[in-house]
Amino acid sequence: MSSHVVRGHRVSAWWGLAGFGVAVAVAALLGGLGVAGTAGEYQSLEQPAWAPPSAVFGPVWTVLYMMIAVSGWLVWRRTGWSAALNWYAAQLVLNAIWTPIFFGFGQYGLALVDIVVLWVLIGVTVWKFRPVSRAAAGLLLPYWAWVTFATALNFAIWLMNK
Repeated sequence: MSSHVVRGHRVSAWWGLAGFGVAVAVAALLGGLGVAGTAGEYQSLEQPAWAPPSAVFGPVWTVLYMMIAVSGWLVWRRTGWSAALNWYAAQLVLNAIWTPIFFGFGQYGLALVDIVVLWVLIGVTVWKFRPVSRAAAGLLLPYWAWVTFATALNFAIWLMNK
């Protein structure tokens, strides 16, 4: 594994991967704190028939977060910190705040706005990543698909629980 120069210092690619892992873990932790003890709240909401049980979300997000971390790392290895990674960071922030908005504050409409903007930023990130690393862009596609589904679910829950 090679290294990368950051501000005049060589950084092992493994440390870079660890950094992306920590960034994604922080986003996941914020989300996890936002949903702690909310399975009952989720189940008590009016939901469409196609809504998954709350137990599905943890395993899905675990895999997606690993893919998101590797995706960012692949781009960083080729470009260092770049404009494409600014988009990546922005979508990660919106990802992190969605759960507290939805569950912590019960603001389903505001959460819908957040997730729609998140969906757009994931698309921009995929578009920016593709010329740098097709693998990095491809790793974000399942995430984008899941957020598409989550957006539809958020919309349905918002409509059904006004």
